[in-house]
Amino acid sequence: METDEDSPVNDMKDVRNYSLLGNNTFGIDVCCSRFIEFRSTEEARQTARILNSENTPFIIIGGGSNLLFTGDFNGIVVRSAIKGILYEGDGRLCCGSGEKWDDVVAYCVSNNLYDAENLSLIPGDVGASAVQNIGAYGAEVKDIIETIEAVEIDTANVVTIDAADCQYAYRRSRFKGEWKNRYLITRVTYRLSTGRFDPKTEYGNISGELCRQGIVTPSAEQLRQTVIDIRRRKLPDPDVQGNAGSFFMNPVVDRKKYESLAKRYTDMPHYQLPDGKEKILAGWLIDRCGWKGRSLGRAGVHDRQALVLVNLGGATGDEIVALSNAIRKDVLEKFGIEIFPEVNIIPK
Repeated sequence: METDEDSPVNDMKDVRNYSLLGNNTFGIDVCCSRFIEFRSTEEARQTARILNSENTPFIIIGGGSNLLFTGDFNGIVVRSAIKGILYEGDGRLCCGSGEKWDDVVAYCVSNNLYDAENLSLIPGDVGASAVQNIGAYGAEVKDIIETIEAVEIDTANVVTIDAADCQYAYRRSRFKGEWKNRYLITRVTYRLSTGRFDPKTEYGNISGELCRQGIVTPSAEQLRQTVIDIRRRKLPDPDVQGNAGSFFMNPVVDRKKYESLAKRYTDMPHYQLPDGKEKILAGWLIDRCGWKGRSLGRAGVHDRQALVLVNLGGATGDEIVALSNAIRKDVLEKFGIEIFPEVNIIPK
């Protein structure tokens, strides 16, 4: 695994008037005043000192797969490029915050480390996984995060944060709330299962896809490939058509609201949560409002997955926000449910 000594401080990327076209999967052509990319913990400490000394706004990004810029950012954009995947034994895997998340999942599956396979092909970096609490197909990364190493921006000190202190919830963490812009995440340690593999196939159409393949008890490799195949069929490649994956979070409603809707919409997909509330699929709500495949100007709704908004070519962030607002209005009027963006919308 890369150590701080492997990446000298003077190698840190620090560029003025930097184009962010390659740093957001929506393909929005905007710039920032300054771009800093650190490659080690020591460079993260130096970055923290810069942020403290500069009286200017800043944002911390990962791979850009959960961002929507609405215009040029008049401030500093910070990103981690810390690499390294190190197995420490006893199911613990320490990963640099700049590693691609799916490379970590591939490593786990190849090395008989389990519980990450349902999170296959989710775009983004390791650091963002801990901020966003990424999830898919009945799994959330909070269930495998053990600790997070970070640099506290105010002090430039290195700290270790237990996952239990992050207050993880559905697409939520303290990093998105009270801790926003407080830490530069440098490494994340995951705790995976070893030994007998216990596949989770009950969510979405995983079980149906496995049945179609004639697989009764999948291996981790088979489950990962099935998830990848499903995602590739449903979701557009951001290298071909700009998008940020799922644009909206699935809404959670109380039992009374769910029962009222279920009487009117018997085909409404839903998942009961441990607290008795019901999670309803936002993509289904949007589809039932007639938005799948439609567009407003240069922003559109994907024709195979209504949860995904796409850049049809040359769209601005404002155009995508306008489409998002129109969809939210229709869902609220039709179902009485307010849906919220999962994507982080960056104002001008």
